[in-house]
Amino acid sequence: MVGGGRSAAPGRKIMVVADPTQESAGALQYALSQAVVDNDELILFHVENPNSWRNTISMFLKKPGLMNSGPTSASARAGAGATTSVEGSFGRGDVEFLEEMKSACKLCKPKLRVRIEKKAMAESKDKATVILDQTKVLGIDVLIIGQRKSLSTIILGYRLPGASSRATKPIDTAEYLIDNSNCTCVAVQKKGQNGGYLLNTKTHKNFWLLA
Repeated sequence: MVGGGRSAAPGRKIMVVADPTQESAGALQYALSQAVVDNDELILFHVENPNSWRNTISMFLKKPGLMNSGPTSASARAGAGATTSVEGSFGRGDVEFLEEMKSACKLCKPKLRVRIEKKAMAESKDKATVILDQTKVLGIDVLIIGQRKSLSTIILGYRLPGASSRATKPIDTAEYLIDNSNCTCVAVQKKGQNGGYLLNTKTHKNFWLLA
């Protein structure tokens, strides 16, 4: 109870798409330092795809200051310990990297509720559709996904299965989720260790946020 008998505002459900990639690590860092508060619930959601590339996140996490939100902030000090805790276990499988991501969250924000959700990608569905469906099932308020803008992404893009290559403009997974999510979707590009974030949402494109 706060403020003359009023109950505290209910927390939000915030989902971070969790993959063993640098982009996913950047999205998690943004979520912890800029998006979530203690009464929110953070859901680490991983789409299981046996054909996906294996864990490349370990090299990124070993760089100093992964979880830093500022040089003097409490989150920065907690993040330094979180980075140390995850170095040893990433790269050994999906279970390890998800559990270490969860542990990093608890080190940065001990009061934050954190849970892991996983969903296998069926042959008839693509990753974006699986994520979109799960946001509806779980009643997600904010979806955060790492985004990589590369030449191959721009040229090849991301197509839904069965879509005509001539009739459909190619888009990447993050762009598809931004355009089609009922909840707020934030695509995050981490720019170096202290370069801040480049954010994309339905209403803001290429918005710079300093770390």
